[in-house]
Amino acid sequence: MNIESECELNVTREKLAKLRARFEEVRRNATDKPIDKLTLQSLKRMINQLAEEIVVYESRIGAGS
Repeated sequence: MNIESECELNVTREKLAKLRARFEEVRRNATDKPIDKLTLQSLKRMINQLAEEIVVYESRIGAGS
């Protein structure tokens, strides 16, 4: 997925904030169960992906200015 507009950027930032909040919630309540570890890994992967997409979009916009 590539962010193509300011609207998509705002939506992506909202999703990123929700994912980060969910990550912290799961981390606080995590046990030693494999499902918790896998959930944290998955959330972290999605967080990193969205953060990267935001950086790429912002660098494209900055380079175009």
